[in-house]
This record gives sequence, structure tokens and C-alpha cells, in this order.
Amino acid sequence: MLIQQYLHQLKLCARNRTLTTAKSLHAQIFKLGITQCIPLANTLINVYGKCSAASHALQLFDEMPQRDHIAWASVLTALNQSNLSAKTLSMFSSTSELRPDDFVLSALVKACANLASINHGKQVHCHFIVSKYSHDDVVKSSLVDMYSKCDLPDSAKAVFDTIRVKSTISWTAMVSGFAKSGRKEEALELFRNMPIKNLYSWTALISGFVQSGKGLEAFSVFTEMRRESVDILDPLVLSSIVGACANMAASIAGKQVHGLVISLGFDSCLFISNALIDMYAKCSDVIAAKDIFSRMHHRDVVSWTSLIVGMAQHGQAEKALSLYDDMVSHGVKPNEVTFVGLIYACSHVGFVAKGRELFQSMSKDYGIPPSLQHYTCLLDLLGRSGLIDEAEKLIRTMPFPPDEPTWAALLSACKRQGKSQMGVRIADHLLSCFKARDPSTYILLSNIYASASLWGKVSEARRKLGDMEVRKDPGYSSVEVRKETEVFYAGETSHPLKEEIFGLLKKLEEDMRRRNGYVPDTSWILHDMDEQEKEKLLFWHSERSAVAYALLKSVPGSPIRIVKNLRVCGDCHVVMKHISEITGREIIVRDATRYHHFKGGKCSCNDFW
Repeated sequence: MLIQQYLHQLKLCARNRTLTTAKSLHAQIFKLGITQCIPLANTLINVYGKCSAASHALQLFDEMPQRDHIAWASVLTALNQSNLSAKTLSMFSSTSELRPDDFVLSALVKACANLASINHGKQVHCHFIVSKYSHDDVVKSSLVDMYSKCDLPDSAKAVFDTIRVKSTISWTAMVSGFAKSGRKEEALELFRNMPIKNLYSWTALISGFVQSGKGLEAFSVFTEMRRESVDILDPLVLSSIVGACANMAASIAGKQVHGLVISLGFDSCLFISNALIDMYAKCSDVIAAKDIFSRMHHRDVVSWTSLIVGMAQHGQAEKALSLYDDMVSHGVKPNEVTFVGLIYACSHVGFVAKGRELFQSMSKDYGIPPSLQHYTCLLDLLGRSGLIDEAEKLIRTMPFPPDEPTWAALLSACKRQGKSQMGVRIADHLLSCFKARDPSTYILLSNIYASASLWGKVSEARRKLGDMEVRKDPGYSSVEVRKETEVFYAGETSHPLKEEIFGLLKKLEEDMRRRNGYVPDTSWILHDMDEQEKEKLLFWHSERSAVAYALLKSVPGSPIRIVKNLRVCGDCHVVMKHISEITGREIIVRDATRYHHFKGGKCSCNDFW
């Protein structure tokens, strides 16, 4: 009777996640000398797992003289719930006493899913197939989830099709797998066929689309969900849709979602606030990001890092470094992303010594091994500061094989610093050893060779652009004006305000030529055509149409925010600087690589991007 009472109380602790009460009950059970009762020990392990106290669960498990399948399933599940899935797999691998049942198999599959470890996952799948539990639908649902998280939706679908009674969990896992893989039509078809949908099903579809870069589709589904009056009892879906706004720099939609967050009472939720900081920073509204940050009652490393990175991206290096000092003084340990933002910030203001100090501090003070991204940021800092030889030494001695962006960063530094010989040498290496994926790399190669009058190499770079089938996405720019978003494509001449846009751009170009001596830089056009045609192509680049439209339609004096899907070309960069000076307007352009704040004829990137 006593044991039944304790079992009932422990189950309440598991349901309510009351760790202190569970520890108190454990102490009483210990004093009574009944800890060897297997049902009590198993339930205690389960409670500790539910309360994210895996160390207690593991200690109790190790002290058990006899362990049944329930004990194994409970401890493995406890480890999974505490993000110790690697320990889950190692414990299973190190024992020979266990022949896994359906519960243990499910826990092992979950561990593989958490780690996205497809090799281990396939091994567990084989164990499952040859076991007497091979028809268990719960394990199959776990396998669907595992294959989906490992980006193998076809393998997930093969398992899904064998499930006799498909639960909402298995449907949701399959929908998520297709959505995250960018297979929109299959994800939507499966979702429409779901017999029962809940908030988590909608969230899986929306977050999957966000992760695969399909922000517009995510918004469409979210709007449909709101029309269906689905109660938002969990804020995860809001975090996903805020992320979609951030990825698309859709500030108007972002503000609307922020209003919804407040009306639903989730504005104090930590991960929602973190997502909002990131969203506003990516929408070029650092002031709003700071406001969210300042209102937070509790901040974690993601909160601090989101604002540090946001400030760094917008050229506010000193503020980013100062915020880092505040972060450390508050006892918050930085992570890998924090240091990416900090070194990036240093590169914009030429703080070489500080950048080196931070790079060394990563491993020395925090035990964080530098990644290729950290080395690329440091290389960018050295290149911007004119330390080209040191930058090349770094790229040749770092513990990672340099990728295309790393070599391109060094090549850009050579071009900026006038290191023609080194630039040609590096360009030769890039041209012969890399199958470049970014068209701007070929433009950079072509310009390096052209500056050295190596016209044969220029032709080769242009030929490889075609031979290697590098295809450039159509260039477009979006601009938000008076709560509406207008999109312009490169070369577009069918806009209703075409004549007004053309007239304003012609007037601005005349002013630039007269006041600033502007001459179009046609080296950014690699097509084989005469100079006049090249100038015409430059004239109709999408960001120019977007800024002209904003000048015509926006509130005078207000900042102009433009999002471009490709990297801004050098000539448009010069034009934006001149327009900001002539009109007295701040122009903020988010392109494929970074943010540019044009103001008074200058850019926050210091002409290096």
C-alpha cells in the first residue's frame, strides 16, 4: 500500500515537473529502505528525466542491482530529454545484457534523430526490422521523425507507408520532413490529407517552410491557420513566423506578428524575444532590436549575441564591443556565434589588435575551437587592414581547407589594396582548383585579370562562367513604402511608374556626373556588348529602380530600406553613395552578403564587401 502511494505521488511529480518534491520523496524512500523496489526505482528515473535531472537518473540507474527493460527505456529517455543523446547511444553500445524492446528501440531512434546521426539510425532500424517488434507503429513513427530530421524524406515516406494506424505524430513528422526539404507540393498534399490537425501539425509545416527558405509559403499557411481559428497555446509557431520575417527582411509583416505576440501574451517569452531582436536587426531597425532587448527581464546568450551580431552587421562596431563587455560582466558566457559577430565588427573599424585578442580568447578563455567561419572573419579583418601577407599566411596554415568564400575574401583584399601580382596568383589558383558556385567570384576574377591586362584570362573566366553552368538568379530588390512592399526586377521596364522612375534616375545620374564626376563602371557587366548597352544594363539594376520609387513615394526624410537577393555590384554601390549625398536620405541595403548603410556619400562597409 505504501509503495502504491509513493508511485502515485511520483507520477504527479513527473506530470508537474516538480523536482524538489521528487527529491524529497526519494529521500523518504531511501530512509524506508525500499529503493530496491524496481517499480519505484524505474518511476524515479522517469521523474528525474522529465525534470531534466539526467545526472540523478543515471546515478540511480547505476545503483540498481537489477535492470529491466523499463529501467533501460527510462534512463535512455531521460538522457534524450536532457540533450545527452550521444550518451544514450554510447550506453546502449557498451552493454551486452540488453535485448531492446519496443520502448528501448524508440528511445534509441529518438537519440539518432536528435543527433541527426543517420548511420546509427540505420543500424537501429536494422535491429528493429529483425526484432519481434518489427510491426510496432510507435517505433515506426520515431523512424519517420529520424529520417525526416536527417533530410531523407523518401526513406521517411517508405516507413510512413508501412504504419498501419497512423497517429497525428507520424503525420506531423512526415509533413515536416517534406517541408524542411523544400518539397512544397508533397508537404501540402500530405498536410491536406491529414485526418486530424493540431497546432503542432501547423507549426511543423510552417517551420519546415521557413527552414527551407520558403518564407512566403510559410506566411500563406500561417494566414490560413489564423483563418481556421487554431488556438495558439504554444509560441513556437510564432517564433517560426518571426524567423520568416527576419529572413525576408519583411518589417511590416514583422511588426504585425509582433503585435500578435503581444496580444496573445507571449511577449515575455525568452525565445520569442530573441527571435524579435534578430528580426528587427535583419530588417535594419536596430533601435527596435535594442528596445526589445532592454525590456527583457531575463536574457540568455542568444539574447546578447543576437543584438551584438545585429550591431556588427550594421556597422556599429564600438557599440557591439561595448555590449560584449556588458555581457561578460553579467556572467553570460559567449558562444561561437558571439565571436563571429565580434570579429566581424572589428573588421569594419580596423581593430586588428582587438580582433586578434578575441580570436585567441575563444579557445583560451572559453574553450571554443575556432571554425572556418571564424578564420574567414579574421582573414577579412587582416585584408581590410592591409595585412595581405599575414592574411595569406593565415589561409595556408589554418586547420581547415579554405573554401570559395575564404579565397574570394583574400582576392577582394588584394584588389582593394592594389596587390596585383598576388591577386593574379590567387585568381589562377581559384580558376584552376575551384568549381565556383557564386557568379560574383567570376566577376572578381575577371576584374583582377583585367586590372593586370591579362585579357586571355579575362576571357577564360567569362567562358568558365558559361562552361560550368553557373546560373545567376534573376536580380530583384524589394522596398517597403507606406506599409506596402514593391518588388523590382533587373531590367524591368513595365512598372506603372516607369516614366517617373526613369526621369528621376536620369536626373540623379546627371547630378552625379556633374557634382561627383561619376562614370559608370561597366567592368561589372560581363556580357559581350558595347559600352552603351552595358551602361543601360547598369542603369536598370533593380536596386536603382527601388530607391527611385522610394524617393518618389515615401515620406520625405525617412530612411529607405531595400532588400536585394544578390550582391550589390560595385557601380550600384557608388551610385547609392552619391544618391544618399544628393538627396540627404539614408539608404539601407541588405544584399546577399551584408548590410550597407549609405549616408552623406559614405557607406558603413567602407567600400569593402
